Order: sequence, then C-alpha cells, then structure tokens
Amino acid sequence: MTKRKITPAPAALEALGVQPFDLADYLDSDEAITEYLSQVLADGDADELLRALGHIAKAKGMTRVAREAGLGRESLYKTLAPGAKPRFDTIQRILAALGLRLSVEADKPRSAA
Repeated sequence: MTKRKITPAPAALEALGVQPFDLADYLDSDEAITEYLSQVLADGDADELLRALGHIAKAKGMTRVAREAGLGRESLYKTLAPGAKPRFDTIQRILAALGLRLSVEADKPRSAA
C-alpha cells in the first residue's frame, strides 16, 4: 500500500489561523532581493538559484519580467523550474529584466595546512 501525503486545504489552514507563506511577499526592496540572491549564490545550488530567481520574478511581476527578458510567460516558468538547464544568456536576460547583474569577487585566501 502506498502512503499518500495529505495536504490540508487552504480554507482549513485559514480556519486554524495559518496564513500561506509566499517568499515573494518579503522581497519588497532591492536590499532584500540582493541579500537573498547573494546567499543563494554562496550556497552554489543550481536548482535553488532557479527557485530564487522565480521568487524574485514573482515579486517583480512574472509577465513584466518575461516580456523584458524576451520570453513568453510560460517559458519563464519552465526556465526557472528546478531541474531546468537554462542557457547562461537566458539567465543573463532574466537578471537584466529583474534589474540585477552578476559580479565576481576574489575568494578569501585559504590558509596553508
């Protein structure tokens, strides 16, 4: 027998006083966005980067971001889905549409052991 995961209906959660959490609601300033994306990049997880860009795009407006990146809205969702393998130039276009850019800094020197 296969166990099914039971997900409570949103109305049931609201009746208990539980509000849905949407990270995009908290990405309301350039500082919050850059700090969030910097932490995700420091972790080095490609799927998490795609998820983070999706949260930021949602906060800024998916339709606007898709249009400014030269993508269809559905294509933007697919591009930012975990497991997707977008081209670097696509990521650059999305970052530009979000008003962001990547920069590089030297890693901290490692001490000799």
